[in-house]
Amino acid sequence: MRLTDAITRLPRPHNPERGAEAVESLPDMTGSVRDLIRGAAGCSPYLAGLIAREAAWLPGALDDVEAALHAALEPPEGDLDALKPALRQAKRRVGLLAALADLGGAWSLEQVTGALTTLADMACDRALKAALARQVQRGRLADPDAGLFVLAMGKMGAGELNYSSDIDLVCLFDETRHAPDAYATVRKACVKAVQDMCACLSDLTGEGYVFRTDLRLRPDPSVTPVVLSTAMAERYYEGLGRTWERAAYIKARPCAGDIAAGERFLKELRPFIWRRHLDFTAVQDAHDMRLAIREHKGTGGPITLPDHNMKLGRGGIREIEFFTQTRQLIAGGRDRDLRVRGTVEGLARLAEKGWVPPHIATELSDHYRFERTVEHRVQMVRDAQTHNLPGSDEGFDRLADMMAMERADLEVELHTRLAAVHQETEGFFAPGDQPTAPVPAMDPAMQARWRNYPALRSTRGAALFDRIEPVLVERLSQAAKPEEAFAAFDRFLAGLPAGVQLFALFEANPQLVDLLVDIVGTSRALAQYLSRNAGVLDAVIGGTFFAPWPGQFALHLEAAARMEAETDYEAKLDAIRAWAKEWHFRIGVHHLRELTTAEEAGVQYADLARAALIALWPEVQAQFARRYGPPPGRGAVIVGMGSLGAGLLTTHSDLDIIIIYDADGIEASDGPRPLPARTYYARLTQAMITAITAQTAQGRLYEADMRLRPSGNQGPVATSWAAFQNYQMNEAWLWEHLALVRARAIAGPDDLAADIDAFRQTILSQPRTGASVMADLRDMRTRIAQAKSAQGVWDAKTGPGRMLDIELLAQAGTVLSADTCTDVQGGLRACVAAGLLSDADAQSLATTYAMLWQVQMAARLLSTGPVRIEDVGTGGLGVLMRATGATTQHAAEAALTRAHAQSAAIIAHAVGDPETKAEP
Repeated sequence: MRLTDAITRLPRPHNPERGAEAVESLPDMTGSVRDLIRGAAGCSPYLAGLIAREAAWLPGALDDVEAALHAALEPPEGDLDALKPALRQAKRRVGLLAALADLGGAWSLEQVTGALTTLADMACDRALKAALARQVQRGRLADPDAGLFVLAMGKMGAGELNYSSDIDLVCLFDETRHAPDAYATVRKACVKAVQDMCACLSDLTGEGYVFRTDLRLRPDPSVTPVVLSTAMAERYYEGLGRTWERAAYIKARPCAGDIAAGERFLKELRPFIWRRHLDFTAVQDAHDMRLAIREHKGTGGPITLPDHNMKLGRGGIREIEFFTQTRQLIAGGRDRDLRVRGTVEGLARLAEKGWVPPHIATELSDHYRFERTVEHRVQMVRDAQTHNLPGSDEGFDRLADMMAMERADLEVELHTRLAAVHQETEGFFAPGDQPTAPVPAMDPAMQARWRNYPALRSTRGAALFDRIEPVLVERLSQAAKPEEAFAAFDRFLAGLPAGVQLFALFEANPQLVDLLVDIVGTSRALAQYLSRNAGVLDAVIGGTFFAPWPGQFALHLEAAARMEAETDYEAKLDAIRAWAKEWHFRIGVHHLRELTTAEEAGVQYADLARAALIALWPEVQAQFARRYGPPPGRGAVIVGMGSLGAGLLTTHSDLDIIIIYDADGIEASDGPRPLPARTYYARLTQAMITAITAQTAQGRLYEADMRLRPSGNQGPVATSWAAFQNYQMNEAWLWEHLALVRARAIAGPDDLAADIDAFRQTILSQPRTGASVMADLRDMRTRIAQAKSAQGVWDAKTGPGRMLDIELLAQAGTVLSADTCTDVQGGLRACVAAGLLSDADAQSLATTYAMLWQVQMAARLLSTGPVRIEDVGTGGLGVLMRATGATTQHAAEAALTRAHAQSAAIIAHAVGDPETKAEP
């Protein structure tokens, strides 16, 4: 690029004489480039000096700016002594090119800061290599590849350096690369190398300096050496790291030395930087930092342009950076796309993901670019490390000339933009600065007791709760039954182990308080679940909580992506548990608020469970294969049985599964520790059950039940394909064939899954006599009645005429009619085809089953065990009555009693129960 072809604006020479001297030293310059040189030199004594010093080089450089920049960034290599003048020349030339391209409007802000950052990267890397080579020459290091690396922090890490930036660096070395007895010697040599690197960059010589270096962002800089081991740094951040350090590491980037070691360190530091849950506590931490900076620097006053600090003052650059980084800290643990270093890019990602309104992101990005441009103009006057606007009329006139603006227009625009930034960011940071509203006293004794609960024992938790308590009490007092609502909230708060994160979430998102009151006042089970898993509320803020149901396929992809983002197996198990809990909570809330029907919720619970198994199975197999080799033969299929196979689950359903494998004649696995095929699949199955049921830091994924496998608990945990076929053909009882009606392959090789499904259809299509099937069915009903009786009228599942009774009859109809449907309605139609039911009876049973399913879903939403009317409260009773379509408890219970009796009579007549003479 020829600079003359890209100029879009020209600064006015504030000092015409100095500008004229500059162009006289470059007699071949003409046109717009000549005017640009005159304006730059006439405004900046520093640039005038650079132009005079580089007069021989500059004309050719401006004819091909990219080539000149590339050449300047590739100085000849040499030792430290030779490197000092070479790097200073590079600094002069890159700085001069950037300044002229910037003042002339040929480069964007990002191009300017990018060139300056690339210069800093190159200078650090060259200086560190030369310093390490010196240590090798002096016998203090055996190898210059000592595992030492430099992290660029702040603006350098983000690629946003300005003209007079210090460069913030953290220097670490990987001590695992060295023998323990050499550790002290190596560290001493690394310390000396870093000191030499810094001197090479920051010493002021006759050639100037390259960059001032600042190493104070390292852990505990007042007492630690300039180089730390990675292990020591990790221990510090794990135990003592603060929010401002988390924010600083958003921008961290290895820039010199052992880049791979630097990347490994940052990877290990991710859990410190990025919290798993939405971290709204970062808002208060960032606000506290802002107040501390204002007090320390004296920049907290109103916007008065003379001497206003464009970086730290009200409405300044730091406000936009804090706003962006704090939002990233809040949500970046859940969304990897937010983990970007640049401020403008960060705002764009936040807007894209719904965390910042797009117009706010656009406005703040525009303000940021303008304020950074002003900051650059102020600094390039004398290469001064300043962020203050001029304090004199002469200084403002100069700044206006550099900006090619009239002074009055510049002052208006500065004040307007600074005020806009302050207005757009202050409300986000300072919600706690508002006066605290008085707390209504609904139940003074109970409210006083809250202060003794675990969630409020920390000072910070108590302070946060003090700010949200007025809103909570107001919402609770507006409930239909305030006393019940207060008692329910009291139970929730008593079971909450910690409150800081949750209370900060409520403070930042007051709309969640309504959801909390709705839950605790209606569903004790859901409230208890929420108190133990408060992190699931993160999903409500994520933007898609009330979007349409995505379906099993999309859920599987999302679960797989969550686990793929983790490298450690235990972290993968935690990740899928956290993911499943969020979706599980969403289904319950949608059902509670009548956004979905009971049947839709049942399908969604099943979609979620199947998606989790499909995503988890390959991870378990891969982990197992590392030790024992890949699965021998055709592999193994997870088959869902019972409600899982039928595709209708409740909120507390166990997963009925069996695992069928086909070694296909291969006797053993091929791995570091080979196992016989039968042992391999038995242990693989146990590993999968452990992955599903084990308690991790995120709790349990599901309870699993394998009693429907051949021979039940007496049989092997994994069944070979040949043994499964033989058992079903020659040994299985009728109830085991009935169980196959709802069997469905969920995860595993497609070919084996297809074979299993075809065999299932073959078994169900076998000819059977109605008399034998009904005899077995009568026996099964008797055994069930003896084993478990109904737990009251609201028990929808077990007892004559209830769900299990209707399901058994539907399955019997399926095997008698050689149908292969898995749902109850299809099974009842099969009963009609087999002559067991009339159309009217089948419709009656289908209607009753649909009502009982709604009751079952409602009961499970309200209670983890048998529902007790006296415990569910007014809100819970309303949910139960909605399930029956009745308007009073008496009417609902009467309707259930009639439905049970009518269905029991229909089923007894269909199966020929001799004790039942009544016609349906």
